[in-house]
Amino acid sequence: MTDQSPTQSSYQAEYERSMRDPEGFWGEAAEALHWDRRWERVLDDSRVTPDAPFYHWFSGGQLNTCFNAVDRHVEQGRGDQPAIIHDSPVTNSKTVITYAELKDQVARLAGVLRGVGVGKGDRVIVYMPMVPEAAVAMLACARIGAIHSVVFGGFSARELATRIDDAKPKVMVAGSCGIEPNRIVAYKPLLDAAIEAAAHKPEHCIILQREQGPCDLIPGRDLDWASTVADATPLDCVPVEATDPLYILYTSGTTGQPKGVVRDNGGHAVAMTWSMKNIYGMAPGEVFWAASDVGWVVGHSYIVYGPLLYGCTTIFYEGKPVGTPDAGAFWRVIEEHGVSVLFTAPTAFRAIKRDDPNAEHLKRYDTSKMRALFLAGERCDPDTLAWAGDNLGVPVVDHWWQTETGWAIAANCIGIEPLPIKPGSPTKAVPGYDLQVLDDQGGPVAAGDIGRIMIKLPMPPGCLPTLWNNDDRFIQSYMSVQPGYYLSGDAGFIDEDGYLFVMSRIDDIINVAGHRLSTGGMEAVLSSHPDVAECAVIGVADQLKGELPLGLVVLKAGVGRGVEEIGPELVKLVREQIGPVAAFKTVLVVERLPKTRSGKILRGTMKSIADGKEYRVPATIDDPAILAEIETALSKAGYAHH
Repeated sequence: MTDQSPTQSSYQAEYERSMRDPEGFWGEAAEALHWDRRWERVLDDSRVTPDAPFYHWFSGGQLNTCFNAVDRHVEQGRGDQPAIIHDSPVTNSKTVITYAELKDQVARLAGVLRGVGVGKGDRVIVYMPMVPEAAVAMLACARIGAIHSVVFGGFSARELATRIDDAKPKVMVAGSCGIEPNRIVAYKPLLDAAIEAAAHKPEHCIILQREQGPCDLIPGRDLDWASTVADATPLDCVPVEATDPLYILYTSGTTGQPKGVVRDNGGHAVAMTWSMKNIYGMAPGEVFWAASDVGWVVGHSYIVYGPLLYGCTTIFYEGKPVGTPDAGAFWRVIEEHGVSVLFTAPTAFRAIKRDDPNAEHLKRYDTSKMRALFLAGERCDPDTLAWAGDNLGVPVVDHWWQTETGWAIAANCIGIEPLPIKPGSPTKAVPGYDLQVLDDQGGPVAAGDIGRIMIKLPMPPGCLPTLWNNDDRFIQSYMSVQPGYYLSGDAGFIDEDGYLFVMSRIDDIINVAGHRLSTGGMEAVLSSHPDVAECAVIGVADQLKGELPLGLVVLKAGVGRGVEEIGPELVKLVREQIGPVAAFKTVLVVERLPKTRSGKILRGTMKSIADGKEYRVPATIDDPAILAEIETALSKAGYAHH
């Protein structure tokens, strides 16, 4: 018997089943994995009270994430299949590691970790560039039940020190350096300074020496990766509780005490495995490329765990979308390695579009194996979506998720049933997520009205069960605004067809003379102008109207006109498409916008500059020099006066 009636789509049937019978739905999904001990309860709500929303998935079950991601495929006869392809234009090298080779490397590093006293529940901080050894380190921790916390390579010593003090790692695993297109970033001095500054002192550091920037080791504390791994005894996998932590990932842009998002072993493995087939439409053995970094949640979920759990080949790309060597870099990787699905941030495509607006580079490569492009990390403007779709000739899927959830909240689940695409929307809620838009009083809003995007509890497997050593902050940050709901922090609306539109962070809804307006909606209008490569809209303080929108735009390469001509056109566009109520009157043209290393535009920081407030340079910023440029541009326009 099937759930589907003739009028019901398979997506709709799957979604409704996940709402009606979450235990049956996720219990069935969990059968795809190897369990050392079967779970007692799929969804354990025995510890849930109105004040303590602590749900657990697959309690009583035992498994090992590393076994499921590596050993299982070797045992099933797929040991010769490539697991990881390292493609590094910055070092001009390419390396292929099979599942059998990966198993050996991981088992040996696990032996090194055990040899320096790391056991189940101990923490290990990984501070690595985009090299396969970063995945080896993560998997080696998972193999022995240790908890890894990856910190983005090259993060400042101060930020690394706060994470050392919060996670209290027994061991650090680090690379000697990272490599940018035009410079080498020495990691070891940052690592040493962080340990010096931290109150907690890790016992050992395992250092991967890179020939482009080797470093000195401190006798007694530091171990050389290559020699210790060569001499190590390989270890087998240790079963852990499904509810035991797999990793801690600190949210970017934190001030003071960082928020350590915890990910469990069982729910995470189930969600990752399910998502590879059902969201991304992948098959085992195919090549999946998430063009991100292991330091971010995308790197954890879809460079390392998702593809490997599902038996795919994953790509570690150590390069940029442009400049390594040109705006055709992505197309080369897709052709050379036969990529089926690419997942990246919209900012990468805006950079490619800005440098190569007519997609001339694309004509040099065969990208015919690619079936779909997935974008996430920030709102995707419809213009970038259309440019990518028109030039690549494949579905471009904007999907929405967060560090906290670990995987997509809303997406076009092409592995279940591709739905019609609506530009500006990440489509509909993924099965498992009871997505609602509520007003400030906690009531539902009408279709098309903006409100807070919330997820009704329980959230599906794979989402954060709590924050590291801080249950109170978990409740206060995410669960206290509306009991029984998770606060996403984003604002948006659901239209009459059930499509979600994420318009901005709740903080980016601006109040113009009593009207609540989304800066994201204005950005979508600005980015539709043929001369605009990317843009940001911020609300600046205004004595009369409370706030007024200010547009900052970056023009495409080769545009010969300036703000005098383009500015009035942009103002007119916003007036026509959003209305005079937006009171949109001012546009500045800037060379570039300040962003985090993961591609998010730092709107809050620019707002502080424009309002003349003190601001802190975010730890995650890609290039701090841009803030001085923005401050100069805003000052010239009459803003940024302290």
